[in-house]
Amino acid sequence: MKKIAVFASGSGSNFQVIAEQFDVKFIFSDHRDAFVLERADNLGVPAYAFELKEFDNKAAYEQAIVDLLDQHQIDLVCLAGYMKIVGPTLLSAYEGRIINIHPAYLPEFPGAHGIQDAWEAGVDQSGVTIHWVDSGVDTGQIIKQVRVPRLAGDTIETFETRIHEHEYQLYPQVLVELGVEPKNP
Repeated sequence: MKKIAVFASGSGSNFQVIAEQFDVKFIFSDHRDAFVLERADNLGVPAYAFELKEFDNKAAYEQAIVDLLDQHQIDLVCLAGYMKIVGPTLLSAYEGRIINIHPAYLPEFPGAHGIQDAWEAGVDQSGVTIHWVDSGVDTGQIIKQVRVPRLAGDTIETFETRIHEHEYQLYPQVLVELGVEPKNP
């Protein structure tokens, strides 16, 4: 059975969806005050948090993450709103075992503000992408995507809500396709 860990920087809504359906070995956050840690506590999922500024450099920070992953024998790392770029230390140790969800139809609108960028560009559709993580920003091989239309009466908030609804469906589908066993198959 594949062991998964989830990384998140903020609210953790995708983490919650994943943790309700799969056995998550732990959540890692790069923010000690992230709401995702409260979600983890409520779901009984072990949580770890430390910040880059607590280390001498990014390599030392990422080595601490690698040690945590190794300690728990993690097979697949699921980034879910983890707002740090994965650097060479983590990538070399876990290459081919890190996936990310992005709130746009890549390669359209990469980066930290996919939904806002799509909205401001006035496109009639955007989407959700799950991809393998590589050394670029949202450039890894695409695993699965879904289009999300922008409807006539949409506000950025309704558009964003629909994109998140698609995220909550797509991430579990991809995990199953990658061989992660659901709690109640």
